Amino acid sequence: MSVVFTAMVSVFQRWRDALQPPVASVGGDGLPKLARLGAILTIAFGITMAVLDGVIINVALPTIADELHTTPASSIWVINGYQLVITMTLLSLSSLGDRIGYRRIYLGGLLLFVVMSLNCALASTLPGLTLARVLQGLGAAALMSVNTALIRLIYPKHQLGRGMAINSLVVAASTAAGPTIAASILSIASWQWLFAINVPIGLLALYLGRRYLPHNEGLRDQKFDTPSSLLNALTFGLFFLSLGGVAHNQSTPLVLAGLLASLVVGWIFVRRQLHQPYPLLPIDLLRIPVFSLSIGTSITSFCAQMLAMVSIPFYFQGVLGLNAIETGLLLTPWPIATMILAPVAGRLLERMNAGVLCSIGLGLFACGLIALALLPADPGYLDISWRMVLCGAGFGLFQSPNNHTIISAAPRQRSGGASGMLGTARLVGQTTGAALVALAFNQFTTHGTHVCLLAAGVLAAIAAGISLLRAGRLASH
Repeated sequence: MSVVFTAMVSVFQRWRDALQPPVASVGGDGLPKLARLGAILTIAFGITMAVLDGVIINVALPTIADELHTTPASSIWVINGYQLVITMTLLSLSSLGDRIGYRRIYLGGLLLFVVMSLNCALASTLPGLTLARVLQGLGAAALMSVNTALIRLIYPKHQLGRGMAINSLVVAASTAAGPTIAASILSIASWQWLFAINVPIGLLALYLGRRYLPHNEGLRDQKFDTPSSLLNALTFGLFFLSLGGVAHNQSTPLVLAGLLASLVVGWIFVRRQLHQPYPLLPIDLLRIPVFSLSIGTSITSFCAQMLAMVSIPFYFQGVLGLNAIETGLLLTPWPIATMILAPVAGRLLERMNAGVLCSIGLGLFACGLIALALLPADPGYLDISWRMVLCGAGFGLFQSPNNHTIISAAPRQRSGGASGMLGTARLVGQTTGAALVALAFNQFTTHGTHVCLLAAGVLAAIAAGISLLRAGRLASH
């Protein structure tokens, strides 16, 4: 650990230099090839760590609770604290990126993430670990808030789809590999190494980021809106805590009170945004039809994805009697298909209308979900696998073009706001989907997964219809 500590001190001493203009600056349309490679590796390393740390800890949570002498219910905050702070701060950090530059936000978040990963590894109490995880989540939010805005600076306009495809590939691969990586590390080391492994990777990303990430000046006349930032945090915090209350069977009056408070604060928040020249919640971007339709498509599709991914394991283990290893193997074809199709979608986007391509992908996604809902009573591995592949392939064809459309629909100087909305749409969809799974399981105890899959299929079909509404508008651009 002394070597790691020395490295961290060195990073701190160089931090002022890290905020200066990089070697690779944006002089025209994207970066030169060598600088582009270094920059996209920085993005890939950062997003991999942020996504992995959202899923990797689930496997070790029982061990952590036991070693820190706490209850399973209390240990859940190690996960919830991380996810909640990301949701509460994502838009604020993307807005700050528009003001002071995306590179500064990304490198600042990367440094905070690395330092807090080390603190997580050294934590000996649950409160200490939870606090470190909350601050680690703040670093992850900084990485997620501007990563696609940076990709817009890194790649030439005609190759932006490829950059978005790489980003989608990294997210899908990290999500798929999370449980396997966690199991591999825990088989040879303690849970602390789940966090410690971020330190060398993060230091490498910091080095590459200082050297290659592009610099943009930002909107210097834009003042950071602190009251809006607080209202944003309260709105999303109350909303997601209330949805979490559904999953944990909290009393209905308490959940409804939380949702009502979220709606009231959210109304005040939105009203304030209408009068801001540079709104934290990008109302100005939502007035762009292509942008708002793409955000709606994203929320709906990610809700459908989470409905399926959370409910299916219960069906595999509770109904079919499969073990955890078999369940993991049968879930794997979905993210693998997404990983394969995401780069293909990036290439196709250079020749096809994004709205049409997304609709095709979402149509395949809907067909896969309905096919899963109609599984025979005693399905074989092949029966399940081809349906999972269809879902993953459809989602892979959809995700990259949709992200590309969201980012490219916004003015270049508002890329941070667009990037923040992209991440927020994903989180809203996923969290809502998870809450709907809990609701379905409470209401339909014997066939909750079947209801979730049918609902997911309907949502995916609706998303395909919303996406198709963009086709004519995109064709005219």
